[in-house]
Amino acid sequence: MGDAGGPGPVADAARAEPAGAALSVDVVGLLAQLARSFALLLPVYALGYLGLSFSWVLLALALLAWCRRSRGLKATRLCRALALLEDEERTVRLGVRACDLPAWVHFPDTERAEWLNKTVKHMWPFICQFIEKLFRETIEPAVRGANTHLSTFSFTRVDVGQQPLRINGVKVYTKNVDKRQIILDLQISFVGNCEIDLEIKRYFCRAGVQSIQIHGTMRVILEPLIGDMPLVGALSIFFLRKPLLEINWTGLTNLLDIPGLNGLSDTIILDIISNYLVLPNRITVPLVSEVQIAQLRFPIPKGVLRIHFIEAQDLQGKDTYLKGLVKGKSDPYGVIRVSNQIFQSKVIKENLSPKWNEVYEALVYEHPGQELEIELFDEDPDKDDFLGSLMIDLAEVEKERLLDEWFTLDEVPRGKLHLKLEWLTLTPHAAHLDQVLTDIRADKDQANDGLSSSLLILYLDSARNLPSGKKINSNPSPLVQMSVGHKAQESKIRYKTNEPVWEENFTFFIHNPKCQDLEVEVKDEQHQCCLGNLKIPLSRLLTSDDMTMNQRFQLSNSGPNSTLKMKVALRVLHLEKQERSPDHQHSAQVKRPSVSKGGRKVSVRSQVSVPPGAGDSSPAPPTPVLGGGAKPSVEDRAQPAEASPQGPRDLGRSASSLHGSTTGSPSHMFIKEPTPSIASDISLPIATQELRQRLRQLENGTTLGQSPLGQIQLTIRHSSQRNKLVVVVHACRNLIAFSEDGSDPYVRMYLLPDKRRSGRRKTHVSKKTLNPVFDQSFEFSVSLPEVQRRTLDVAVKNSGGFLSKDKGLLGKVLVALASEELAKGWTQWYDLTEDGTRPHVVT
Repeated sequence: MGDAGGPGPVADAARAEPAGAALSVDVVGLLAQLARSFALLLPVYALGYLGLSFSWVLLALALLAWCRRSRGLKATRLCRALALLEDEERTVRLGVRACDLPAWVHFPDTERAEWLNKTVKHMWPFICQFIEKLFRETIEPAVRGANTHLSTFSFTRVDVGQQPLRINGVKVYTKNVDKRQIILDLQISFVGNCEIDLEIKRYFCRAGVQSIQIHGTMRVILEPLIGDMPLVGALSIFFLRKPLLEINWTGLTNLLDIPGLNGLSDTIILDIISNYLVLPNRITVPLVSEVQIAQLRFPIPKGVLRIHFIEAQDLQGKDTYLKGLVKGKSDPYGVIRVSNQIFQSKVIKENLSPKWNEVYEALVYEHPGQELEIELFDEDPDKDDFLGSLMIDLAEVEKERLLDEWFTLDEVPRGKLHLKLEWLTLTPHAAHLDQVLTDIRADKDQANDGLSSSLLILYLDSARNLPSGKKINSNPSPLVQMSVGHKAQESKIRYKTNEPVWEENFTFFIHNPKCQDLEVEVKDEQHQCCLGNLKIPLSRLLTSDDMTMNQRFQLSNSGPNSTLKMKVALRVLHLEKQERSPDHQHSAQVKRPSVSKGGRKVSVRSQVSVPPGAGDSSPAPPTPVLGGGAKPSVEDRAQPAEASPQGPRDLGRSASSLHGSTTGSPSHMFIKEPTPSIASDISLPIATQELRQRLRQLENGTTLGQSPLGQIQLTIRHSSQRNKLVVVVHACRNLIAFSEDGSDPYVRMYLLPDKRRSGRRKTHVSKKTLNPVFDQSFEFSVSLPEVQRRTLDVAVKNSGGFLSKDKGLLGKVLVALASEELAKGWTQWYDLTEDGTRPHVVT
């Protein structure tokens, strides 16, 4: 028995050992499971304990699922693009989408460039060495010197990847180009598994980029062609429109891959690219010393396209009710693009045959290859529905000079759009100016807005001997503000120098050059003070040679030797009328590259149809566009045209600014605001339109009195000792009610033409009252001679709550400060109006 039972303890021990090991593993797993359960249940318990809604949990789960789905889709697109680069034929056979195919598949005039791709592939290791040297020797020292907090900034790894840049197609222009230049369009794609890591040791911060995709059309211009080696004087490179960009972040910047932030980060980077490489900006490399680099870097526009966005017919009804059982109408609006200039029309509610009657003006720098792109959408609370698109080759518009036609919309079963397009030539003499002023009715009014008669082109070169500003023996950080009427633009900041070099180009649309002035002010951004100013009447340019002034201008209110070097040119916008035979039919020959649903252009010939209800032999009469006498409000006209676009928010800018924004679809826009039309009553800003509608509802057949929007009491004076404009907002009375509980008014002020965020002043919000009392004082740092050229923009607005619809304008007043009594000051009541252009002082 002992022998039989001998192995018993051994066996029991053998069985006990794995049992203990299994028990320990189970304890660890149990603890891990408990920890995960606790982590999941804790937020739910916290929400219940705090009395919050359970929808926050659902929102967090939805956000997590959205984030994972977004990253998965991004990885899928990257793998598909890499597969296309590695084995193009095999990938195409497996079924690649049409939008991913190279350009030569779609365009017969676009050629393959495999020899060029092989050359780039062979050179790629050396290109990578150059890029790494650029990052470490140029970008890294610049970032370190920009701020003391970035003194420990460094790139720990710079690897552009093994996949070289690929050129999918090359198009060479041989028609409608200058004989002394060569124009090439390169369809480029870069899909790189790059690794660019950076570190800020001072804050233990690490971040980087894991992969980059960029796709776009890059134009290369070789000009001028010369008779000596190297046969080409200079090389200019730029994108015709913003390229498509997608970035995968790592480290701390991985937060930028969160849905919502990923589009924002890519948009910011695209804006930086636009400042240097998107038309009209360009990189110019001189190959010979005699070439005029400034003229090549900032050329005069080829022309101006005036777009009369008139009406549409027979659009699709996209709005449905009762889950699609009842079909309704649409709320159509249009998005108009010329290169990176974007305009958006007003929304016409519940109408399948809307009439906009709006006018926009756009600069055209490179008409070969540029198109007028128009898309119509139905406005919806979530995602706007597509109603059709249209693309017109600008080379055909320049050839015809004037087009007034109905066009059939693409990609939809029905719908027509009525456009009137005018190609305006830039002439360097004033022979046609009087006739142009008569045609646009600028000779009958003194307003500084409306259709443009001329274009002002300003090349800002440099400044010399600027004063030190507020602090003695300290170099300023100068920038230049330029304004014509209510249109203002400003240059980039040049830090800590009294002899800055800008080399920037600006354009202004001019209504009447005989009565408008160009005002230029040099300011110190660091100390917010004026370093000098000057005023140039545009009438001086009319008598100058070639209507151009190229000189150093002496600055006023500055140092004795302070000068500003600029080149200012004025060009009259003239519509050349061509003699045509009676049987000339230009409409059927308009070349329209249409955009397919995959996003790729296909060249087609359009057949322009007659409008509904008209005969086959007679075209529709054009709709009058200049019937409206109202102009856009000063608040929207005074938007400063910044150098870099600001994404979807730029759609609200004046058409005169002509600095576009992102080219993304309006369905992805965060904010949709119509661009104010130049000569249409219907295109006033939305806030003014809603205010007028509210006034009509309040009137309801009765008389509202002389001040239907109420009044505001202001004290305005200038302190010469402190060199400041002091504005005291006392109170408002008899405001209109925004809801049944009244209004939540506050006052917002700008000192025009400065519309920057730093120049805005706001009072506190008074809740549920129509007679608020503020008694708040505000100051603007500005000298007396300068403030007398400014206008105080005062708007009373309703605040509303977070995500509330009860937000809007309650009234405005524009106070001209060109008064000799400004030093003494005054206190007065002002009538509030819809747009502030007709203030009445109440004693």
